[in-house]
Amino acid sequence: MKDWPYPRIFAHRGGGSLAPENTLAAIRMGQSLGYRAHEFDVKLSKDGVALLLHDATLERTTTGTGRAADFAWSELARLDAGVWHSEAFRGEGLATFDAAAALLRSKGTMANVEMKPTPGFDVETGRAVALEAARHWSGAPAAPLLSSFSFEALTAAKDAAPHLPRGWIAKEFTAEDWTRLAALDAVSFHTDHRTLDRANIPRLREKGYRVMVYTVNDGRIAEELFAAGVDGIFTDNLREFAARFPGAI
Repeated sequence: MKDWPYPRIFAHRGGGSLAPENTLAAIRMGQSLGYRAHEFDVKLSKDGVALLLHDATLERTTTGTGRAADFAWSELARLDAGVWHSEAFRGEGLATFDAAAALLRSKGTMANVEMKPTPGFDVETGRAVALEAARHWSGAPAAPLLSSFSFEALTAAKDAAPHLPRGWIAKEFTAEDWTRLAALDAVSFHTDHRTLDRANIPRLREKGYRVMVYTVNDGRIAEELFAAGVDGIFTDNLREFAARFPGAI
């Protein structure tokens, strides 16, 4: 089985539900609670700037409207990405991948970078994010784990930075995923814990793949999943999990 330096629990979207997702404030929140690894989503602006954002569109988590891919970074940088969460985070802006990486590296924090291409920009996103990740984490003790639901994005990432580890994400495991995992030379398979057939955990691990599951917020379920052999989980429930699983974060 390939090298796996990551802890068992990742802070989902940077800081779980305690701060506006995919912002520097979220990452700081997770770091303040002792989390050593953060998962977050990255896509490209119209002018090719890598930024943290889950959705293709801006409405849910910013004061903007429309697709992020249709705006230059100079326009996106003026949006508020915090007030939707709570008044305490009013004025929190969108984060560039560059700024997020600098914050993570400053604390020695690891990353799972989920590439979330705007539809139609899979190859460009995979290539650009992989090259930036390789540059930002050059010389780091643990390389960032690149993951995606997009096979095209991960293939482009593999071509651009083959030394970075890759994780294939699928809603549930099917026979076709063996082919995808092999083609990507992936180190891990990521899936929804609610659709995970636990009989597949030993099958995947026997083939050398780590198993990651999202998004687990119930401590009892997390314990069951660890007992079943999963290698890691993503959680929004940062405070409870930090207290319940202090050695796993």
